[in-house]
Amino acid sequence: MLNKTPTEVKLRRQSNTLELSYSDGSQLEFSSEFLRVHSPSAEVRGHGKGQEVLQTGKRLVKLKNVEPVGNYAVKLEFDDGHNTGIFSWDYLISIGRDKKTLWDDYLLKLQQAGKTRDPSPPDMQIIEIKPLKN
Repeated sequence: MLNKTPTEVKLRRQSNTLELSYSDGSQLEFSSEFLRVHSPSAEVRGHGKGQEVLQTGKRLVKLKNVEPVGNYAVKLEFDDGHNTGIFSWDYLISIGRDKKTLWDDYLLKLQQAGKTRDPSPPDMQIIEIKPLKN
């Protein structure tokens, strides 16, 4: 991949993926979940080594919007409200190249933490129902 700037960026809503096409014919494709859990934001990566925050329950997250940032990146907005990561072309190429390793590491960290990719069910409110008196 000689040119790091994609010639086309597509948000595929039906498959919930982001697709980047390059002038040499190569492509990168990322699921919304992968991008969400590997966001370059401080909320996910922390402010230094060892401060990463494991993202859980993101299996169903969807990309809502893709916005260009100059000629060097895109800003992604997810339906869980996350929108602070700026995904540079270099960063996307890097995580695209290491996608399998990054994903396997993520799944292992989830397992070790006893967490899951599935979202938590909404909080339930338990109410007491008293029998009607005749």
